[in-house]
Amino acid sequence: MHEAFPSEPQGSRRSQVDRGFMQVRSISTVVLACSLLVGTAFGQNAVLKTGTSEHAAPPTASTPTPEEAPKDSLGRDTPYATVVGFLKAAEHGDWEHAAVYLDSKQPPATKQELARELKLVLDRGLKLDLEKISKNPLGSPTEKWRLTRNEIGTARIDDHTLPILIDLIQPTAKRPPYWLFAAETVMGVPEIAANLEAPWFEKYVPKILLENRIFGIQLFRWITIPVFISLGFALVWLATWVICLGAERILRKPDRQNVVVSRSRLLGPLRILLLAYLLYLAAPFAGTLVARHIWRHIAVAVTIAGIGWLLIRALDLAEEIAEARFKRENALSRITHFKLSNWVLRATVALGTLVSILYVMEINATTLVTGLGLGGIALAFAAQKTIENVFGTVMIVVDRPVRVGDFCKVGDFMGTIEEIGLRSTRLRTMDRTLVVIPNGQLAATMAENYASRERFWFRHIIGLRHETTADQLRYVLEEIRAYLKAHSKVEPGTFRVRFIRFGGSSLDLEIFAYVLLADYSAFLGVQEELLLRIMDIIAEAGTSVAFPSQTTYLAKDSGLDAEKSQAAVERIRNQRNGVLAQ
Repeated sequence: MHEAFPSEPQGSRRSQVDRGFMQVRSISTVVLACSLLVGTAFGQNAVLKTGTSEHAAPPTASTPTPEEAPKDSLGRDTPYATVVGFLKAAEHGDWEHAAVYLDSKQPPATKQELARELKLVLDRGLKLDLEKISKNPLGSPTEKWRLTRNEIGTARIDDHTLPILIDLIQPTAKRPPYWLFAAETVMGVPEIAANLEAPWFEKYVPKILLENRIFGIQLFRWITIPVFISLGFALVWLATWVICLGAERILRKPDRQNVVVSRSRLLGPLRILLLAYLLYLAAPFAGTLVARHIWRHIAVAVTIAGIGWLLIRALDLAEEIAEARFKRENALSRITHFKLSNWVLRATVALGTLVSILYVMEINATTLVTGLGLGGIALAFAAQKTIENVFGTVMIVVDRPVRVGDFCKVGDFMGTIEEIGLRSTRLRTMDRTLVVIPNGQLAATMAENYASRERFWFRHIIGLRHETTADQLRYVLEEIRAYLKAHSKVEPGTFRVRFIRFGGSSLDLEIFAYVLLADYSAFLGVQEELLLRIMDIIAEAGTSVAFPSQTTYLAKDSGLDAEKSQAAVERIRNQRNGVLAQ
């Protein structure tokens, strides 16, 4: 905001500030208000960058290297660097070094006073976007001025005007050229500054709130900024509520479901974008040139965050619509592909939003990238399982061992795949319990997918009673073969019907065939039909299916035959005596 005219605190205040990106995920007043306050407090070091050493360092002679041209020790190599360097020193109240940016031969005390007055003139009378100032070491000469002079704008206070000029100074061949506020501008500052008055509301602000600062901002600003942000939130909330109420009344149809726009996922990002627009409109009314510059950058950063949030919400909404459509079309395998692609898009949008905000706020991302690289290595070791599950997801999507809706057996669990997420897969068992399987484990586990069968195996062993005659058995075999051959759902050339063995209690027949069906429920119907017809054929042959049984025969014991026993004994005895005699 703007400075108080009567007095300014002396001394140098420095702060090293690292600004990070906070993706707006909520429209909470407290969260966004705090982020805007932090941006106001710390934004000066982020958006006013000159790429030079600290402004508090005294000017010293620099020795040029053979590879590069000599540069000014204070970084006053371009008009932009000179203006920004002056504003940085002035914002910290360091008038001694702010005076270094003026082309004036006045005594140090007078020169510092001129610097303070120039700062007030720039704050109160100059409407300028700092980014439009030339960053070329040779400036941007125009026909109106000589080649070594640039005009960055015109300060207007009441009926008085003052061109703000920057001159290129070329002292000697040994020293590099640099840019300073032109002597004509510096000489005209006292006259136009005499017409400055403190803002009317500062008359009602206690002196302690005007003279004391936190991070270079007056205390009363820390009170007024949250108030204005809260009012902005209230205005945005009221405007969106009115818009949603009107949309609901327009879109409400008697024969349709009410369209409740106020509950849409896109409403939060739209509110953020509207708030950013209000901030951009209010930025020119900030009290200082630096504050206006900062608030413009904050408005643009909030706009980028709102757009990123809006895109992510739109991708979420598209995922829900696509998932519902794929389920209607029974294209469940495409759901996982779409979710993985959508996750990659969301991550890309979030990263692009972060990079864009860092670029807009002119924050050097080199340190951040280096930190992310080192942190990424540590994170990779700490999150091995998570990374394994992510790669498992990719393998499942590419290889497609299972799909949503498939009936599978994974390890000891059997059920239907309900969802394949980025980290895990959910399987609904026959007991209606939900089993969550990490994708890394699923990719490395043998999974049996019953849904991928293009045909079902029909195989049964049927036992007939032992009383069944050979002709009856031949009749049963021929009739079953003829029936399977004529059936439209039995694959030709794959069926066989054979008498395979004499069982303990039955004559066993093996019936083997493939049924050309992919749906298990339909197969059960065909199998039932086949089994019932086989029962009819067995009944037509005059026999029946055997039950486990055992036959017992009863007879009178006749004892041993004494005559035959004596003859056998004598025979063996004679053979033994003959062998011994030889």
